[in-house]
Amino acid sequence: MNASIAEASGPDARRWIALVVLLTGTLLPPLDFFIVNVALPAIRDDLHASPDVSQLVVSVYATAYAVTLVLGGRLGDILGRKRTFLAGMVGFGVASALCGLAPSAEVLVAGRLLQGVSAAVMAPQSLAFIHALFQASEKNRALSLYGATFGLASAAGQLLGGVLVAASPWGLGWRSVFLVNLPVIAVAIPAALVLLPERKAADPERLDLAGAALLALGLLALVVPLIEGRERGWPWWCLGALALAPLLLFVFWRYQNARERSGGSPLVSPSALSSPALRRTLVATLFFYALAAFFLIFSVYQQAGLHHGPLAAGIAILPVGVGLLLGALSGPRVAQRLHARTAAFAMSLEATGLAVAAVLVAFAKPAWLPLPLALIGIGQGIAHPALVRLNVDQVEERWAGLAAGVVSAVLQISAALSVALVGGVFFAMVPDGASAGAVAHGFAVAALLIAAALAIAAVLSWPREHRDARGARGVRESA
Repeated sequence: MNASIAEASGPDARRWIALVVLLTGTLLPPLDFFIVNVALPAIRDDLHASPDVSQLVVSVYATAYAVTLVLGGRLGDILGRKRTFLAGMVGFGVASALCGLAPSAEVLVAGRLLQGVSAAVMAPQSLAFIHALFQASEKNRALSLYGATFGLASAAGQLLGGVLVAASPWGLGWRSVFLVNLPVIAVAIPAALVLLPERKAADPERLDLAGAALLALGLLALVVPLIEGRERGWPWWCLGALALAPLLLFVFWRYQNARERSGGSPLVSPSALSSPALRRTLVATLFFYALAAFFLIFSVYQQAGLHHGPLAAGIAILPVGVGLLLGALSGPRVAQRLHARTAAFAMSLEATGLAVAAVLVAFAKPAWLPLPLALIGIGQGIAHPALVRLNVDQVEERWAGLAAGVVSAVLQISAALSVALVGGVFFAMVPDGASAGAVAHGFAVAALLIAAALAIAAVLSWPREHRDARGARGVRESA
């Protein structure tokens, strides 16, 4: 159970080139979540799908991804990260082809299910590899590029989807948003075979299948209602599943403790996650990705409040993408000065940007929005990698895949929670046919709620020096 990870004698000479390949595995999962949103009307028309089925194209992917992230991270620890990364990427390519060539909505939904599972197998390996390949003095730079890739995929996905659907290369229409993955994967797989070293346990453990099933049931009971509840008017089964989720997750955690005490290998090792500092930063991570709801409410505000088209709404969010890039480039320098306080500082910037955006919209000054949007992006570009590092640096390297999977899963649950809760408040204030003034008011309230969540995350991630010496040590060694 305590097998160590087989390591090279020194840092891998090709680690920075390998990082480019790893970032492909970071780019594709969030990109394929956001890129499909603007293609849904065309998909519905072409495949004669009902609104419920077309909604499954989004929700099945999000659910499969969130539910299997921890399992994907653990597979990398047990089977080897290179092997698992390649398996996930091959699966993602097959699923993308299935989606792009789907003759019916049902086949498309099946392809999205496979795509979500494959993404969950692939994505945690990128973060685990960064933790293993890069020395403490290099991690801030590598994680900043990781954060920028993740953030840019989120911010630019809808714009790219709009461009592809409008341009319809080779007459592919909406199918191009899935098939565009194939040339990227065709280049990335051979590069990964050559550039990535294998990282696996010297004495591999057996996969905890019962634990995986319990966790999947608990997360399904939590995530499915959060994704589907608002769209379906919160039917009884959504509320029942939400009530059942804490019990299922409690049973899962008790089972993991019992399995570890008996000398077995649990899916999620309680001892690996026992640090109070780690648990606090995981809670901060849960509040952090409340920003996911901002992309939804901003799109509605642009179209229903300002009467812009989908492409114009996509262009309007670009200041966030520019800010993300600037934040990622400046992140290592900020970390040199602020060390473990970097994440809290950056989330404070995001909260400030959201508050300013709320005031500008409330006072009908949308022309000034690019400034707070850029500030939000800068904060996100700095905060995301810094918060990831606060979490991952507090576990041993042999648990890096587990930590990456847990952090990624918490981010996805955070996104689902924020869309359900903040989105619920927003749409309660902005029903169909609401006036432009009502949309603006709803946007301002929702933006302030997201700002409050980020402020809480900033407070939780602020280091407690007398208790967090072990967890913050790696962060203080930044370049």
